[in-house]
Amino acid sequence: MSPASWSLIAFIVAVALSCTSRINVGLIALALSWVLGSWVAGLKPEAVAVGFPAMLFVTLVGVTLLFALAEQNGTLEALARRFLGALRDPRFVPPLIFLLGAVLSGIGPGAVAATALMAPLAMVIGLRAGAPAFLVALMIANGANAGNRSSLSAVGIIARDGMAKAGLLHHEGKVFFANFAAHVIVGSAAWLWLRRRHGPCELDVPAVALERLKASQVLTLVTLALWILGTLFLSLPVGFAAFVAASVLILFGAADERVALRSIPWAVIVMVTGMTTLVSVLEKTGGMALVTALLAALATPATVNGMVAFITGVISTWSSTSGVVMPAFLPTSSALAAQVGGGDPIAIALSINVGSSLVDVSPLSTIGALCVATVTDPEMARGLFKNLMIWGLSMTVVGALLCQFAAGPLARL
Repeated sequence: MSPASWSLIAFIVAVALSCTSRINVGLIALALSWVLGSWVAGLKPEAVAVGFPAMLFVTLVGVTLLFALAEQNGTLEALARRFLGALRDPRFVPPLIFLLGAVLSGIGPGAVAATALMAPLAMVIGLRAGAPAFLVALMIANGANAGNRSSLSAVGIIARDGMAKAGLLHHEGKVFFANFAAHVIVGSAAWLWLRRRHGPCELDVPAVALERLKASQVLTLVTLALWILGTLFLSLPVGFAAFVAASVLILFGAADERVALRSIPWAVIVMVTGMTTLVSVLEKTGGMALVTALLAALATPATVNGMVAFITGVISTWSSTSGVVMPAFLPTSSALAAQVGGGDPIAIALSINVGSSLVDVSPLSTIGALCVATVTDPEMARGLFKNLMIWGLSMTVVGALLCQFAAGPLARL
């Protein structure tokens, strides 16, 4: 059997394990990278190690460390409380929860951290305002996912890295807009449907107690603002600049770095870097060409966007979007377009991003599980779990339809 065939088998095994077990597939992927590279393809260990995404590792650790510090000293919670405390009209509680999730996620922490920060308070406020728990959960999850492809968030960085491997550079704006628009469409539809079904929010929104910002929190806000401005307007490297910002906070005693280091999502980072390394070995052995050919056999130029969105959505329902699906499938965008004989690689990449993101409201995802965990009533929690599961699975079809008809026109803008 050829090295390419062994590589394809290894890829399928890694994806299957990510869907069917609780094993961190990044660990398995790193092991398979060495076995395939050295024993099957005859590569030196140094050649295998070149595929490890060092810059991506620095960026993910730097960004997540910076926002772990901001979370640890209460800065992000204070921001969320002030935003929710500004609510005056209960009818607009759901869309404002969506907006808060998008903002918190987009400025850097990512969807999981934003959900963990705001879900408990947002659920209390939403329920007290008369909104059903299902609607509040959808607003939290879709809002957090809507901002999750910004160039400052960890998932946005993963998306950029995966597209760069396919030769698709400088499309961060399209990725963010496509993902944001998809979640706005889905979130708006959910709000209008459930509002018609249950009626508008009418009860008083509970007051949110606001405390004066501490000096450490003010310093954190200023540091975050300078980091964002520096990366956006001075083209500073996101990861290294995040380490500089984090070092400032640590040196001035604004947060405890030991607690923050324990909050870094090391498991996700291992998944992302491990799968990226495996994909790099697959590219050297010809395995990615077989993966691309397999996908191309299932599609035509007219259906490739919807098909890719559906497949990545199904896999993301049971696996990690940022840790498995994006690093595995985004690098195939250009080759897949060539294989089907007429696809647009940018449209395919947008479809992978959107299709894998829309399903991340199901209770099998961390975001959906966090929403369910905020509901204290057992019966309500069971109902929410069921509704989110049905909704998440339905998003595989909704995402496919949206990408089938909208990804191409958006890619050509």
